[in-house]
Amino acid sequence: MTIQYQADIQVSLIFWYHQAPGQSLVLIATGNQGSEATYENRFSKDKVSHQPPKPNIHNSGYDYWFLPFSTQVAFPIDDDDKIVGGYTCAANSIPYQVSLNSGYHFCGGSLINNQWVVSAAHCYKSRIQVRLGEHNINVVEGNEQFINSAKIIRHPNYNSNTLNNDIMLIKLASPATLNSRVASISLPSSCASAGTRCLISGWGNTLSSGVKNPDLLQCLDAPVLSQSSCEASYPGEITSNMFCAGFLEGGKDSCQGDSGGPVVCNGKLQGIVSWGYGCAQKNLPGVYTKVCNYVSWIQQTIASN
Repeated sequence: MTIQYQADIQVSLIFWYHQAPGQSLVLIATGNQGSEATYENRFSKDKVSHQPPKPNIHNSGYDYWFLPFSTQVAFPIDDDDKIVGGYTCAANSIPYQVSLNSGYHFCGGSLINNQWVVSAAHCYKSRIQVRLGEHNINVVEGNEQFINSAKIIRHPNYNSNTLNNDIMLIKLASPATLNSRVASISLPSSCASAGTRCLISGWGNTLSSGVKNPDLLQCLDAPVLSQSSCEASYPGEITSNMFCAGFLEGGKDSCQGDSGGPVVCNGKLQGIVSWGYGCAQKNLPGVYTKVCNYVSWIQQTIASN
């Protein structure tokens, strides 16, 4: 295993090494014991932020070792989605964007009516607090609504290995109050064609190499790519339920922490941030769940729950 790092100021860090059965050793790093970190797993291509495990635990067949020392390091982390090469969204200009929180922001989502949120199935946790009306996720600005989940429903055919059917519905424990800062986004009546310009948003990593988590919601304007270009970038991995958006030359992309968030084209929710290899890398665009394929499932699930 090769580890790249750059030394900076002296701070206390704790490192965990994480090994799943049948997988290679993976490094987890955090700035302070108990703080949030993201981890890189070369066998996983999803884009979701994770808390580090607590020291001295053995859980679900995973072993953890920890080693403290003093230095600050920055690692290329490819596991989660954040906006790279974008811009800070105008405050509360994306009123359908939500933050999924379990003591820390770990994924995004989209409000589709006053009691239901769409996100990515790989963002699943048994308990989620949905935070609406957010702009600066590290400051209580007074316009937020924090509502716990009542039901969390992954697509029945979700495949965690291929990330096919990477879609999930969250029912809020109480209806959100809709206003200028909290509003729903419409589902599409047809799929977006190649070349359609879309808006991607999230609080994910803003660096293609290293980690810089923004406080303020980030936006990126990006085109839908042709299915042939998408399949050429990821041979054998793109299903009919996925599409690519972004720039083959690299430099702009979603990244760690953006997972589950919206891709909105012409005022319709066409995509969910799903996966990719790295962030903003040449010929490796972001891959998104094709929401137009799931409108019936969404409507039927809401009606029966």
